[in-house]
Amino acid sequence: MEPVIKINRGASKWDIRQRVWDYIEEKNLANFPRPVHNRIPNFKGANQACNRLADLQEFKSSHTVKVNPDRPQQQARFATLEAQKTLLVPTPRLRTGLFNKITPPQGATKEQLRICSSSQGVRDFSVPVGLDAKVKVDLVVVGSVAVSEKGFRIGKGEGYADMEYGMMASMEAVNESTVVVTIVHDCQVVNIPEELIESHDLTVDYILTPTRVIKTDCQLPKPQGIVWTKLDMEKLEKIPILKTLHALEEQAGKDVTLGVALAAAEPALHTAQPKRQTRRRPKRNTQQDAEGESKQSAPRGEGQQKGRLRPARVRKESRGDDKGGDEREIGEKRKVKSGRNMREKGPEEKSGEVTSQRKIPASVTTVYLGGIPTGVRVSELKTALREREAPPLRLTWQGAQHRAFLDYNDPEAAEKALEALQGLSLNGQSLQAELAKSQRGGKRSGESNRRPRPSPALKPKTSTSTDDAAETTEQ
Repeated sequence: MEPVIKINRGASKWDIRQRVWDYIEEKNLANFPRPVHNRIPNFKGANQACNRLADLQEFKSSHTVKVNPDRPQQQARFATLEAQKTLLVPTPRLRTGLFNKITPPQGATKEQLRICSSSQGVRDFSVPVGLDAKVKVDLVVVGSVAVSEKGFRIGKGEGYADMEYGMMASMEAVNESTVVVTIVHDCQVVNIPEELIESHDLTVDYILTPTRVIKTDCQLPKPQGIVWTKLDMEKLEKIPILKTLHALEEQAGKDVTLGVALAAAEPALHTAQPKRQTRRRPKRNTQQDAEGESKQSAPRGEGQQKGRLRPARVRKESRGDDKGGDEREIGEKRKVKSGRNMREKGPEEKSGEVTSQRKIPASVTTVYLGGIPTGVRVSELKTALREREAPPLRLTWQGAQHRAFLDYNDPEAAEKALEALQGLSLNGQSLQAELAKSQRGGKRSGESNRRPRPSPALKPKTSTSTDDAAETTEQ
């Protein structure tokens, strides 16, 4: 079958992701959460595709199945529990371990199993499984943004599926006979050039869609462990279990040389998408679920299980500018990253602007970037800046005003960035890059005479609305 999404020659992984995300949004092929950008899409027909898992002989003969925690694979988790198989789900962003083993109540009904396979069930009815556990995984189910009929897979760019498989290989939980399945919408099956697939990339054996079961017969080997040169110390500090594995392999005499700090290098494994930014929000009596989704009410039937199951907690729908839609952040509170030495201070605490304690050089030169289209996230802009080799010293994001301010070390660095940013477009809309007012002695582009605004050096104030809040981050 010819793919419905055409991939241009020379496209990068990020180009392919954007093409798939854009197509799904344009054709309205996804359910909540939306937009699907920077997510494993919760595509329409996901349950139908997941139900094909039970027909695979490799699933029927399996004992232990590992399924990713994303919303579109919830039905696959249910099918695994219903078939009375051991279900393993990765922990949120690998921060507290490798797996959670789902343990339904004794004699659980079908409705109870559905609760256990939901985001809240993954949280409430699981026990951790560590690196030292003697586990053999027979079948692995992963989400994808794009996949080819040859078995080449592209995730959302953070590399967790690759890391999880690499760690499983290191602990001998998987081997050459382990079957890997991905579940996607038909439009997500595209032509992916083989040269984009590297040794750390996880390939798949089966693709399940709402209409097809595709056996890939992929000839590329799967990862045999963690490729340490693709990681840096910052990644190890953020993922304790990865740091533990690094120490164990070092003790075993293996080569565990890390790569250079990726902040100053071209994005590589697990950093294709820039780090998510955080902002302080007013406290609410709400709860983030395992899949980064928001619920206005508990699913029907959950409240009826109070005597035997803890009911799913409820939280209000997040605002559209919340970048916390990461499906792997199970009930985690958002924090300002201490590794970036960031804090909120003074009047900005009320406005939601996050500033840095680090002193900015006196020679800093600011570039104004205007015309940012609605719906674009700061992560998308940061990726575009990295791809054009124009990462700033600091970025002030004002997406609601369709603009951003980029601080560079000196005028020379700013001029190089300006040259690199010419012709930059996001979501098909061209952006305007020019020196900010304080550096060129004129008026900022897009500002009217009626509403003068302060220069970037004075840190633009923002309203108390979350949508209008500015984010100032260091690169």
